[in-house]
Formats: sequence, C-alpha cells, structure tokens
Amino acid sequence: MFELAVLLIFPAMMAFAAASDLFTMTISNRVSLVLVTGFFAMALFTGMAWPVIGMHVAAGFLVLSVGFVCFALGWMGGGDAKLAASTALWLGWGQLLEYAVFASIFGGVLTLGLLTLRGFPLHPPFLLREGWYAR
Repeated sequence: MFELAVLLIFPAMMAFAAASDLFTMTISNRVSLVLVTGFFAMALFTGMAWPVIGMHVAAGFLVLSVGFVCFALGWMGGGDAKLAASTALWLGWGQLLEYAVFASIFGGVLTLGLLTLRGFPLHPPFLLREGWYAR
C-alpha cells in the first residue's frame, strides 16, 4: 500500500499544480507542503541513505534560491518557485537539468500561447469571466 502512495503522491500533486496554475495562475502552498512531506516520508520508509537525502535537499535549496531570485526580478511567480524547489527535492541532481529544460520549454510554449490568445481582438466571453485571463 505504501508503494502505491509513493507512486501517486508526486504525479498527483504535479497534475493538480499544473491544472491550478493553468486555470487560476496560482499554486497553493499546500501543494509544495504535500510534496516536501511526501518526499521525506518516502525517503524514510524506503530506507534512502542520509547522504542521498542530503543531496536531494541541497538540490531543492539551490532551486529555491534561484527561484526566489527569479521571483524578486519578476520573472516567475512565488508558487512556481516553491513548486520547482519541491520538485527538485524529489528529483535530486540526477534529473534536475532535464526537468529545468523541459519545464522551461513547456512554460515558454504556454506563455506564448496565452500571449497570443490575449492578442486576439475578440475575446471569448467565457474567458472574460476568468480572473487569470485578465492578468
């Protein structure tokens, strides 16, 4: 049963964060909290070595630091920075570069799509009621 929970926590939280960010342009702090708590539970229950846990934590802190700088410069949202850090905690150094590349590409495509959609002179009425569309 625990293995199933481990396999579901990360993808479920990532899907929830993606949907939340897409429709409301906000990512709840609870998502990052569940991801961080889930990682430590998974690490302890699977017997992950302390040095490995430390390396995952270091990856998370590095991404959090870079994310806070990007947030301060207005390049990304605070929720995005926290989500990236909690994701880095799960991935560690091994997949961090791939994650950063894919997240940047997909985030850029989404941004260009939203900017293009906002550039149309006729805005769909159902989108005008959405708070995120006006941002």
